Amino acid sequence: MEGATMSHKPLADWDPQDQAVLHDQRRAYDEMRERCPVAHSDFLGWSLFNHEDIGAVLADPETFSSASRHTAIPNGMDEPEHTPYRAALDPYLDVQAMAAFEPHCRRIAADAIQSIRAHETVDIVSNFTEPFALRSLCTLIGWPLETWVNLRGWSHGNQQAAFSRDRAAGKSLAAEFTGFVTQELDVRRKTGVRSSNDLTSGLMHVEVNGKRLSDEDIVSILRNWTAGHGTVAAGIGLVILHLAENQNIQRQLRNEPILLPAAIDEILRIDGPLVANRRTTTRDVKIGGQKIAAGDMLTLMWIATNRDPKVFDDANEVHLDRDPAENLLFGWGIHHCQGIRLARLEMRLAVEELLARTEQFELVTSAQPKRDVYPSNGLGTMTLRLS
Repeated sequence: MEGATMSHKPLADWDPQDQAVLHDQRRAYDEMRERCPVAHSDFLGWSLFNHEDIGAVLADPETFSSASRHTAIPNGMDEPEHTPYRAALDPYLDVQAMAAFEPHCRRIAADAIQSIRAHETVDIVSNFTEPFALRSLCTLIGWPLETWVNLRGWSHGNQQAAFSRDRAAGKSLAAEFTGFVTQELDVRRKTGVRSSNDLTSGLMHVEVNGKRLSDEDIVSILRNWTAGHGTVAAGIGLVILHLAENQNIQRQLRNEPILLPAAIDEILRIDGPLVANRRTTTRDVKIGGQKIAAGDMLTLMWIATNRDPKVFDDANEVHLDRDPAENLLFGWGIHHCQGIRLARLEMRLAVEELLARTEQFELVTSAQPKRDVYPSNGLGTMTLRLS
């Protein structure tokens, strides 16, 4: 039209916030993977849904940047910054550290289950999965155990701010979390506390490239781990949901607990707790026939890629003997989840203790589970009957 300004903004292929999408995110993302595997929306930029495209992005971190506008250590960094920071944090999450943490984590799980066994029915999310995950985090980082309540409120607020794109709320939540960390750092500076079992104290003495971590750096690291524990809680809930709905698998795992780690990964392959992560293109690229400009945002839809029938036979069914090599539950490449050992440990212990301390659990049919929505695919509520 004469006088009109031409726009190069791509047309929207879908609306991730549409109620039909949010009602059943897995179904919606599966449909997008088959109908429009590289799709644009105002909310998420370019979304990638199939395993091949996402695998290519993960294999090329130079073209597809993880860098964040805000301090985000180490997952929001590119090379050469990324590797030294990640290496500095690895000792806190390695095999030896997790072996030392396991008995503490198991005790938290056992105590949490003991507290709900007095009830015939219980909302497992508010009474077990969230308290367990966040109390475990507090124990790991050396914070007062009761702080988990504040962290839960922060996590819920953070999810809502991400969905609504409420910048004011996001800024307020960032300040709130900084306050949590600053208080803990101040306590340690005043008392001179330094314990090998206190991870927060340890971070105060970490050096990267000859420079000690700043308070802002420590806030970033602990914010990342706290957000990750929201995902852990969601993952535990989804595994419990699957076992409540599939009594045969529940019985099998009670009889063969050695299968539990593989079962957790496979259950979360078909019903993952985290919807997506982001990347930014550093040059013009072409993916799935779509031209994507340098500086555009990509959203990697983990849930859809892990249910891709081109990669996984019988993709929507749990097979405990499935080869896990293509499962992207924890990502892949240089930015694969640094806390993978911690997440797997906490999820295994939570489900292990629930199975050991009950004879059976099942859904209460009159109270259907309520799902969270983007950026989570976890559960808001889930009422179980325990026996």
